[in-house]
Amino acid sequence: MWWVVVEEQRGTGDRRSWSLSETFSYADQETAEAEGLRLAREYQPVYPWSPKSRKVLRGPGGYLVIVEGRTSTFHFRLSVLEEI
Repeated sequence: MWWVVVEEQRGTGDRRSWSLSETFSYADQETAEAEGLRLAREYQPVYPWSPKSRKVLRGPGGYLVIVEGRTSTFHFRLSVLEEI
């Protein structure tokens, strides 16, 4: 079983914290990798409220996505993980 896990920043100002937002399971690695990339491009994070642009960075095991909003910048990460 393969998983795509979404972790994102929640809150504003000094109250930002990391939170596990979503988990998706898949039967094989190829499907999980494809869905991880799709989510990196399309997932709508809680913050910022008015996204203006998005940068997707790929690294070992997943993606870091930086979302520029009207007044602030937030990021989230998607990890592609194998259940053992």
